[in-house]
Amino acid sequence: MLPQWIIEKKRDGHALSEEEIRSFINAYARGELPDYQMAAMAMAIYLKGMTPKETAVLTDAMMRSGDLVDTSSIRKPKVDKHSTGGIGDKVSLVLAPLVAVCGLAVPMISGRGLGITGGTLDKLESIPGYRTNLSEAEFIAVIKEVGCSIIGQTKQLAPADKKLYALRDVTGTVASIPLITASIMCKKLAEGIDALVLDVKCGKGAFMRTQKDARALALSMVRVGKAMGKGMAALITDMNQPLGRTAGNVLEVIESIETLQGRGPADLTELTLAFAEEMMRLGKIAKSKAAARKQLETALRDGSALRAFRRMVELQGGDVRVIDDPARLPRARIQVPLPAPSSGYIAQADAESIGKACVVLGAGRTRTDEAVDFAVGVSSIRKIGEPVRKGEPLLIIHANDEARLSQAKELLKIAYRIAKSKPRVPRLILERI
Repeated sequence: MLPQWIIEKKRDGHALSEEEIRSFINAYARGELPDYQMAAMAMAIYLKGMTPKETAVLTDAMMRSGDLVDTSSIRKPKVDKHSTGGIGDKVSLVLAPLVAVCGLAVPMISGRGLGITGGTLDKLESIPGYRTNLSEAEFIAVIKEVGCSIIGQTKQLAPADKKLYALRDVTGTVASIPLITASIMCKKLAEGIDALVLDVKCGKGAFMRTQKDARALALSMVRVGKAMGKGMAALITDMNQPLGRTAGNVLEVIESIETLQGRGPADLTELTLAFAEEMMRLGKIAKSKAAARKQLETALRDGSALRAFRRMVELQGGDVRVIDDPARLPRARIQVPLPAPSSGYIAQADAESIGKACVVLGAGRTRTDEAVDFAVGVSSIRKIGEPVRKGEPLLIIHANDEARLSQAKELLKIAYRIAKSKPRVPRLILERI
């Protein structure tokens, strides 16, 4: 069947066959199908949608467009976690070593930040020397020794997705649940995992603004994973305010280390433990939720999770001295507080505005090839429901440029709202799928 006939079939709202989807994606991956035809298909999918079966086939075809990581030599249950992205979301840095010391293997292939959401790779690369571009053999070797490794996507991993993602970004077809599902799941399932836990965020600092949209995406990804024989679970979590007390690469690394030392912020610790419990359940290494929680809390308390993180950093070329002495990490030249304009309670700590301020400071990027300033961002973020007095810091701004600092201040001023009475504190975990 000619490519234009397949496009017309989807344009008219009909389900595509497995053969049609695979032939279309394979031709695109090989360079035999031009971008304009792939763009037309992406728009047809955006407008007409896909059935769960079509989405599963699309995911599998994109996954098989390149290499698959061979994890067959790893004997432990292989479970990963993926987040749709948010402000201050450094869960992966704590979670991977934590569940690794509890008996799981975590082959985690992560991404960089784009727009207002931070990226796990950017955070880790703020540690001098840390390598995210390991070969497959090195990746497997680190997992075998430590239980976890966090690296970036290789050129050979799901190349069809890499091409299609760039095309969607410039053709107005990003916000399609089947296309988002296939893009996320094809890379995660190429890792050779047995199970996957999803953190689907919703709110002002998330890609999915409403719980309804987040639920639809979570259900789509869970269905695809199950159709491909994987254990799946998803938590829908709030992203109307930042997670933890920091946003910015080095600042989040420091907060992650503190959390691994058992003294992290309550929300970050609780969310990490919730995902760790889900991973242990899917990996079938805990008799009960209570048993899993006890084991995880012990790993944070006795330092074993921190030791696993240290060893992962060391094996991937990072300077482990920063774990004991964070002063060795890049430090912003300017550190100034944002004072509260009045006394009362924090009623809003808008994640979107705080995320935009971090991008303005240089912590994020607006183009995929743009460099980031590892040192800048915000710390000591006051959270919804907390009391504050006039003049007290709402947060601390870390900057390296006066002009950028001035722009960021304007965004941060509108991020906060102070009320006379204490507001309801939003729930962190909204729903489990």
